[in-house]
Amino acid sequence: MTNKNEQLIETTDEDGNKVTFELIDIVTVDDVEYALLLPAGEKNEEEGEILVMRLKKDGEEFSFELIDDDAEFNKIAEYIEELEDETED
Repeated sequence: MTNKNEQLIETTDEDGNKVTFELIDIVTVDDVEYALLLPAGEKNEEEGEILVMRLKKDGEEFSFELIDDDAEFNKIAEYIEELEDETED
């Protein structure tokens, strides 16, 4: 059964295969937006690996970019951990 609030995103991976993700959230770090994505079909966030991708807007179009810079990725990961800690309190 699908959650009506799910936002499914279909994109193409580096091999040209179509991949579907559920958009979990969008966070902004240093004025850059990042999408938290869960591969579609995973039952919950604990079972699947959440992917973090840079969100680019070009007019009405959206695209996702891999984060190759370790420092940028670590900064986002720390921010997400802080958010999780706040929600647990």
